[in-house]
Amino acid sequence: MSCLLAAGRSREKTKMKVIIIGAGIGGLTVASLLAKAGLDVTVLEANKYVGGCAATFSVDGYRFDVGATVAGGFAENAPMNLLSKWLDISWDARFVEPVMQVHLPDGTQIVRYSDAESWRWERKRVFGEKAENFWRWQEQTAEELWAFATMLPSWRPQSFREAKELASLLAKFVADKPKRIWLLSDAFRPVSSHLVGLPLMLRLFVDAQLLISAQCTSERANALYGAASLHLPRSGVVHFRGGMGTLAQTLADAVEHYGGRLIYNCQAKRIVFERNSPVAVETVDGSIFPAEIVVANIAPSSLAKMLGEFAPKWLRNLKPFPDDGWGAFVVYAGVEASAIPKNFCTHHQIVVAKPLPEGNSVFLSLSPEWDETRAPKGYRAITMSAHTNLLTWWKLLQEDKRAYEQRKREFTEKMLCAAERVIPNLKDAISILLSGTPITFQRYTLRPFGWVGGFPQTSLFRSFNPRICDGVWLVGDSIFPGQSTTAVALGGMRVASAILKDLDFRFTLKSSLFEQFKSTSRR
Repeated sequence: MSCLLAAGRSREKTKMKVIIIGAGIGGLTVASLLAKAGLDVTVLEANKYVGGCAATFSVDGYRFDVGATVAGGFAENAPMNLLSKWLDISWDARFVEPVMQVHLPDGTQIVRYSDAESWRWERKRVFGEKAENFWRWQEQTAEELWAFATMLPSWRPQSFREAKELASLLAKFVADKPKRIWLLSDAFRPVSSHLVGLPLMLRLFVDAQLLISAQCTSERANALYGAASLHLPRSGVVHFRGGMGTLAQTLADAVEHYGGRLIYNCQAKRIVFERNSPVAVETVDGSIFPAEIVVANIAPSSLAKMLGEFAPKWLRNLKPFPDDGWGAFVVYAGVEASAIPKNFCTHHQIVVAKPLPEGNSVFLSLSPEWDETRAPKGYRAITMSAHTNLLTWWKLLQEDKRAYEQRKREFTEKMLCAAERVIPNLKDAISILLSGTPITFQRYTLRPFGWVGGFPQTSLFRSFNPRICDGVWLVGDSIFPGQSTTAVALGGMRVASAILKDLDFRFTLKSSLFEQFKSTSRR
């Protein structure tokens, strides 16, 4: 990467002004990589802290994770470990083992381990030998796909050059191991095709895990994507000291270390164009930031508004969120540490009943005992979340505010009751209790209607392409490979590499910026 930095600064043509709109994980990944490559990078963040849906906020001595609570992809050769090598940074984090515990309605408990042998023993104990064919398929598929993903393929290709590069990459990928060609058989079928004839308990477990990782269950989740997302507990899950926001702050520090700028409380309003190319970003307070490249870490419909008449027609006609998109109901609780059982896992998925949304599947994350920064002495911080329909909350807010508040109280109570299945008498130990609806998420993250999690991964062709128009790029959970901090960071790496390749192509650099960028992953 040091060669990349030198090459980037060797020609003034590559010292282009880049504006990143939004300091979520995707935007910060792009910003840090481009700053190290020598580009003039400025990040505009509407909030007073970084991270977006993977931020951490403080109240009364507690630090609560906003939404995302599981940080994966830190194993050797996994995306976050590769990113740290490219940026020459280290993560203030500790590995989690076991990763999580899943509780089914009949009382069955399944522990998800990162260690391969421990997980193999556990799944056989619960699901039996008959389910091993499914798990072998899932693991083999996931390992191949993650290996391919770290090669940063241009999916879906947006030019002849990208299509040619993708074809070459695929040819090399298959040539190295010809058996990889069998992956194509799963490109257009759901995960459920591999669950036929297997125990219903296995199906319920897989559905619950897919809902939090792919935003849909096995009947709709694409088989390839589903296999990869089920592998996240095996990819190296960590706890960050100080909460999930530390991940974003580490990337923000890297941006500034390599010469970039972060400006907080600075909300972008409009992307200014001249001759069909971006020249600046205007903020709500009237400030103007010159730009030759704009990377938007925001929802697609928000980007359409900023582009105005320069937005492609397909983007202008886009709905604020997909019909099957989800919101989140989140409960934040500070609890007495004495109420937590001994040797208690820090991540739990509690399945109450089917259908899984609307509080029937609750994901609970507890601050680790060793992290004294997350809560006052003698207390722990808990974040609980559940999938919920977006329009239900907005309709209640507009038509009957009292009914909205009542539903909010009922939803909170339902989630606390679910949590008491794993932490008995939890409600008696609570010192502080906050809850948030999709309306809360829109207020603090500026995501339209509070839509979170990106597109349900029903097809490999569903997410957006990152290049929106000349000089304007999209990053975040709306581009492939979608949601989770790992996937969003991987998408950011892909966008950064595509921008650098564009600069190679436009300015015919003698030493390819992208090739030097990519070569660091082989070290």
